[in-house]
Amino acid sequence: MKKKIRIIMAKPGLDGHDRGIKILARAYRDAGMEVIYLGLRQTPEMIVSAAIQEDADVIALSVLSGAHMTIFSKVKKLMDEEGIENVLLTGGGIIPKEDMQALSKLGVGKMFGPGTAVDSTIEYIENWINDNRN
Repeated sequence: MKKKIRIIMAKPGLDGHDRGIKILARAYRDAGMEVIYLGLRQTPEMIVSAAIQEDADVIALSVLSGAHMTIFSKVKKLMDEEGIENVLLTGGGIIPKEDMQALSKLGVGKMFGPGTAVDSTIEYIENWINDNRN
């Protein structure tokens, strides 16, 4: 039996709009992933700590507040400091293309904007796991 993908999902910062991430969490669960949804107002430290405790394969963050550069950079830095390798850091929100490119250079995975088909995010995660974990 294939190991389920364990995905930590969170809404960092002060952003209170969680409808989208809840829809994604349900879709990922329905696709066979093990979803750990941390909820609203998570700090980068709380997210990375949960990823370690849960032995996560993926950290997915939803950032609509405009703080994406700070939040994703901080989470990636903490992951590096904790020696977390081979864990996908991905997410989405209202993120300009230039910022997506800058985050990619830091080692953050693909980012998704509003209106992205849920299936394309599932496919990306599954492909990343297949390419990096097997």
